[in-house]
Amino acid sequence: MKFEDYRRCDMTALADLVARRDVSGAELLETALERAAAVNPQINAITLDLADFARAELDRGVKGRFAGVPFLLKDLGAQLEGTVTTGGSRAFAQARAGADSAIVAAYRRAGLVIFGKTNTPEFGLAPVTEPALFGPSRNPWNLAHTPGGSSGGASAAVAAGIVPGAHASDGGGSIRVPAAACGLFGLKPSRGRVSFAPLGEGWAGASMQHALTRSVRDSAALLDIICQPQPGDPYFLAPPERPFAQEVGRDPGVLKIAFSTASLASPELDPECVQAVRDAAVLCESLGHQVEEAALPGDMAALSQAAGVIIAASVAATLEAEAERRGRPIAEDEVELTTWISYRRGRELSAPQYVQAVSTVHAFGRAMAGLFADYDILLLSTTGRPAPPVGWLSEDLSQYASRLFSFMNNTQAFNNTGQPAMSVPLAWSASGLPLGLQFVAPMGQEARLFRLAGQLEQARPWFDRLAPL
Repeated sequence: MKFEDYRRCDMTALADLVARRDVSGAELLETALERAAAVNPQINAITLDLADFARAELDRGVKGRFAGVPFLLKDLGAQLEGTVTTGGSRAFAQARAGADSAIVAAYRRAGLVIFGKTNTPEFGLAPVTEPALFGPSRNPWNLAHTPGGSSGGASAAVAAGIVPGAHASDGGGSIRVPAAACGLFGLKPSRGRVSFAPLGEGWAGASMQHALTRSVRDSAALLDIICQPQPGDPYFLAPPERPFAQEVGRDPGVLKIAFSTASLASPELDPECVQAVRDAAVLCESLGHQVEEAALPGDMAALSQAAGVIIAASVAATLEAEAERRGRPIAEDEVELTTWISYRRGRELSAPQYVQAVSTVHAFGRAMAGLFADYDILLLSTTGRPAPPVGWLSEDLSQYASRLFSFMNNTQAFNNTGQPAMSVPLAWSASGLPLGLQFVAPMGQEARLFRLAGQLEQARPWFDRLAPL
């Protein structure tokens, strides 16, 4: 299959071609591998080559909704039997999985052909993807800039045309931030929608897994595949009323949409992001929705502090468990400096501090829920600025926290509330970098987001707007 034809297709279209026998899964795989060989040296998106595994899967035969469609896993959270999942860390560079995790088993049952793993910052701790283990990923829209993080390898691979969709995860914005940085659609599901089995919850329930895609319908169909609860899951949501794939294209009705140009975790938005929010509000109003500016509730400063406690405690627990498993402590040179700082902080925290942090997170969630008693949707900027240059976040550690939250300013709140949220590529900066607009819905209302996203996709299409790489 010619790359030009391949890139004109989303995952759904590729699956339909395979089902009609217009193309084979083997042909699609070789096209994806050829594209990866051509562009991965520039963007450093794929860090583990599983081409032989993929060919063997095809030889055995694949069936399912996406039979024969090439796919990539993020190198964090998702376990593929017999392969390494490093989490972007030297400490886990040899950590081979004994079995598939539930999400990977679901992907394979759907016929997806996994041929590699994508780059991620160490333990997914940053909104950029620049691990010491593998080096930085780069943005196909401008190679001097980051593709975001922590699913930055996935976003770079999709934006560069290697695949039309890829697995991703989101503990503080790690689906939505790279979606915004690379001009993609990225939806973080509600807490409890996608199982982390057999692993436990991530960051006190803040982390969720799903995907980065070029089309809305692919995101919906992928969520249908993976939203199957597993025995013993600590969180559970009832199945959707109908498949999410059937929501895309349905009339969303007249939605009451609150919008805000606020920056939740930093002093202010970049002016281009402010204008993008206002333009999106006008677009939504033109589509018949009721749109008004609203003040946002909750103590964001307290939430940020509490989330920091939970993350530090989680990093410490992860590394302590690994130290116990191998019978020797974690050495400072096995992890990056910022991870080491988080690890040491986590070890110093007390159990009451952790419990109080969780209580603070829950209080913020209750405050934010009050807004959705009056509104169906909240609209705000996904990020605080366009994607920064590679190296910008860590070039001056005295500014690390302020820079981190000036970019990843509006996403973490909705990991902590557990609400579904999506980044939609509706704007571009004057310099040609994508800007994402974030839409948030009440808990469990992914269907509402998919209906709205489908409407926005029709009103302001982005699929054919391609990165220049």
